[in-house]
Amino acid sequence: MTALTSVKKGAVLMRIYDISMEIRNDMMVYKNQEQRRPRLEQTRKIHEEGVNESTLHINLHTGTHMDAQRHVLENGSTIEDIDLNKCITPCKVLDFTHLNDCISKEELMKKNIQKDDFILLKTRNSFRDDFDFEFVYLNSDGAEYLQETGIKGVGIDSLGIERGQPGHMTHKALLSKDIVILEGLRLKDIEEGEYILCALPLKLRGGDGSPVRACLIRL
Repeated sequence: MTALTSVKKGAVLMRIYDISMEIRNDMMVYKNQEQRRPRLEQTRKIHEEGVNESTLHINLHTGTHMDAQRHVLENGSTIEDIDLNKCITPCKVLDFTHLNDCISKEELMKKNIQKDDFILLKTRNSFRDDFDFEFVYLNSDGAEYLQETGIKGVGIDSLGIERGQPGHMTHKALLSKDIVILEGLRLKDIEEGEYILCALPLKLRGGDGSPVRACLIRL
């Protein structure tokens, strides 16, 4: 469930929405593949050694995460090279909850998408807590349209931005133009509109992706 925190700064009420998945051992993972399931292992115990310490074993593309170019492009950049100006930025949440299959160019053209926008695609995926093998995705002509429009980032509420597309053309159309991809967002309680996005990846050298804690801020 999306968390909501209200912070009053001066005369301004700032609402912070947590749009991240909770990382836990039994969380939803892509195609229910066990090798993608995270594992939190306690390695020191306070009653034995005076402190608690744990180790997290996690696939970089599990839960709410950001893709780096290296995810699908052999010589692409890695996650530590992501421009942080694209990670803390104004964004637009676009409602596509009426769709049952994919988000296409035709559907995107109905929205007000401009150059340098960061858009988040809200679909029926946000209303499922189990993995749906028929999740709503962004098809290749939609990705090409976003590439041509010149957006700086796109997020979606599924664990993959594409579904069974040969050659990963949606990923390649976006990442080849340095368009940031966020996957695994939780947008069930988020209304269509404009927000500030904060979604910072780990500074992980050589990573082809990274978990993020994604939040929306509305003033």
